[in-house]
Amino acid sequence: MKKITCSILGFGAIGQGVAEVLLMKKEYLESIGLEVKVVAIVDSKGATVNPEGLNLADCLSRKRIRGTVALENISGIEVIRSVDHELVIETTPTNIKTGGVGLQNMFAAFQTGKSLITSNKGPLTLKYRELMTTAKAAGLEFRFEATVGGSMPIINLANEVLAGNKIISIKGILNGTCNYILTRMLEERASYTDILAESIELGIAETDPTYDVEGIDTACKLVILANAIFGLDTTYKDVEVTGITKITPEALEMANENRHVIKLIGEVSKERIEVAPRLVPINHPLAVGGTLNIASLCTELAGEITVIGKGAGPVETASAILSDLIAIYKHS
Repeated sequence: MKKITCSILGFGAIGQGVAEVLLMKKEYLESIGLEVKVVAIVDSKGATVNPEGLNLADCLSRKRIRGTVALENISGIEVIRSVDHELVIETTPTNIKTGGVGLQNMFAAFQTGKSLITSNKGPLTLKYRELMTTAKAAGLEFRFEATVGGSMPIINLANEVLAGNKIISIKGILNGTCNYILTRMLEERASYTDILAESIELGIAETDPTYDVEGIDTACKLVILANAIFGLDTTYKDVEVTGITKITPEALEMANENRHVIKLIGEVSKERIEVAPRLVPINHPLAVGGTLNIASLCTELAGEITVIGKGAGPVETASAILSDLIAIYKHS
């Protein structure tokens, strides 16, 4: 039985989703010869540490009752540097301006010989090449499927399943909040402002939805795809970005009368990185509704390959982290 010791840095929705998935999949992991032992969990108020392995059910319960899992006043970087383990699961909140604590955690992990899995887009939109170079120089794994499309496999699909098959372009809907707003605006013949308020009330949109509705979240995901799949060295500043805030019910109705829908589409290739509302025929695969995400990969040998799935959600995103964890185990 192979044992992997790990920490979970960030114990919000996604970090808790990781703990839930590890509990759900404990027997399966053992059936493939893998025992995962979480020795530290960190949230914004501190950490809980046990070198023998934490009781994840207890940690989840404590977080829900007390609002924190912390039993010690130590930071993620201190855990990385002082607690003996081999893998860091980094799920702290995204900060695309500075990379935030996530960027510091990633460099600290690589500097101390630890592989890393992350759902945090911010550091990868700012310092992708430097992070990747640092990890490779240390002979460490660095995986981040969960940063793009939640449960939808795009990066691993392109780089592993389709290995040797040149990817010409990728385009799709990579933000469920925007997709929900545009879908509901058409269904209800309602204004952007009204449906945004509904989305916030339902918890689909953040209280400050700027990252989503201005196209920033989608742009960050395109940057990661550009670097990880097309081998570019881009940042958020290289993306042409237009959001959905100026789309009217009248525009959506006019498109519908002509058998089209308006969707916020992100497209990336070696020549182009763009986020903008586009007209999509109603019978086209990209015309998915609700909070769904979709990505269509145009390939040299296999034509067009399309994947659809939930682009957000704690357990859904954690499923991508689990996939990366199993891949690291198999590579080792």
